[in-house]
Amino acid sequence: MSGGQVSLDRRPVLRGIDLTIEPGEVVAVLGANGSGKSTLIRALLGLTPVSGGTTLLYGTPPARFRQWWRIGYVPQRLSVGGGVPTTIREVVASGRIARQRRFRLTGAADREAVSAALSAVDMAHRAGDPVQALSGGQQQRVLIARALAGEPDTFVMDEPTAGVDAQSQQLLADTLAVLVGQGKTVLLVAHELGPLEPLISRAVVLRDGFVCHDGAPPHAVGAHALPGHDHVHPHAAEKPLSPLDWRPTS
Repeated sequence: MSGGQVSLDRRPVLRGIDLTIEPGEVVAVLGANGSGKSTLIRALLGLTPVSGGTTLLYGTPPARFRQWWRIGYVPQRLSVGGGVPTTIREVVASGRIARQRRFRLTGAADREAVSAALSAVDMAHRAGDPVQALSGGQQQRVLIARALAGEPDTFVMDEPTAGVDAQSQQLLADTLAVLVGQGKTVLLVAHELGPLEPLISRAVVLRDGFVCHDGAPPHAVGAHALPGHDHVHPHAAEKPLSPLDWRPTS
């Protein structure tokens, strides 16, 4: 993205973002709620239109990009509608669509990829269960499995640890460690990194739609550690924290 700008309801959300993700990087987009983290991710993928600047996916504008199998997107939540219940296996299998030719029946490679993805997130034993019966953390695992099933080059995750239990967070960290070892590119949004922190090679911190930090991840964890965080409490004098004192989503 070069000079990226996004306005929603005439309100500037992203302002002049310059961001390039190199192959093999593990990049966390961090910042307070409302800083523009998830909007940045959606703009990079072409899901939210930019009002200024340019965005390229593997050198191609999103509107003309056709190699969607190269990108595995994990949204914040699974959209579960009414009607006929959808099984976990069916949701995960949908991650193979971008790799399938039109009218081609599901083959052995597809079934193996789905089974491997379910095992990777410890949901193989629930494959036949309806996704509507799962907890938030379990649904997040299914979304990750769907991305894994597509065997992409790049994983884009929008707050994969938000609202999930510690076990699911650690499972995600273990799964990402395998992907990183395979040389995959990972771009994720987070409010706090938790067990993902050791895997992050670069942190991009947003504040009010601007990039206020782009480089090595700060060591501290938590919102008070983020560069640019205003560390103000009722019992303390108003004193802004240095950007280097702070330590990746909206």
